[in-house]
Amino acid sequence: MVIIESAPNESEDNTSTENNVVESSVKSAEETNNDGFETASEGDVDREEEEVEPIPAPPQSNEESQQKALTEASDAKTEGNKLFGSGQYADALLQYELALQVAANMPATIEIRSICHANRAACFSNLGRYEETVKECDRALELNPAYMKALIRRAEAREKLEHFEEAVIDMKKIVELDPSNNQARRSIVRLEPLAAEKREKMKEEMLGKLKEMGNSVLGRFGMSIDNFKAVKDPTTGSYSLSFQK
Repeated sequence: MVIIESAPNESEDNTSTENNVVESSVKSAEETNNDGFETASEGDVDREEEEVEPIPAPPQSNEESQQKALTEASDAKTEGNKLFGSGQYADALLQYELALQVAANMPATIEIRSICHANRAACFSNLGRYEETVKECDRALELNPAYMKALIRRAEAREKLEHFEEAVIDMKKIVELDPSNNQARRSIVRLEPLAAEKREKMKEEMLGKLKEMGNSVLGRFGMSIDNFKAVKDPTTGSYSLSFQK
């Protein structure tokens, strides 16, 4: 009896080979992971984004700060001028005040501050508030003693307030700074008699008050101020008192 040996099953051999390859691949992947390489899922665990701190802007230099303040003050002054030109004096005052606050106490802003004070004086003058006009001119002249417009405005406001003597002083200062200013010269000629008249009036008022006070005291002794006569010395201009019954 002849026994015929069958050939090996090729399909079984192929299946075995494929299983070996898959097993080898899985094993290789596990070994790779165990060697320290992250899988996609591992890479998503406990990863935080790094926060980037903002870089602070460099501090402004003193010169840059002053230039910025000067620009802002100039803008506010320009807006005030527009409002003044349209007759909105109260609103213009606010803009000039804003400019003064922005430019406060800096040497580089002395000029614009003196201008804003003088412009505020002009606003107050147009509003008929002459006391405030004088005060604003005072502040302008503290910053710039030769500021002609401030001197003129203060002199005009002082005249409105009937402070004639002070107005004459301002006008004389104007002539000193500008000898060709004939208007100031004419104002001096016009104001000096008014100043002298007011001085005499004030003197009479003062003498009247002193007389009342004297009579209240002398009346206790049966006398009055009329018992005393004031005699003016023509040489010195001083007065002496003589008693008369």
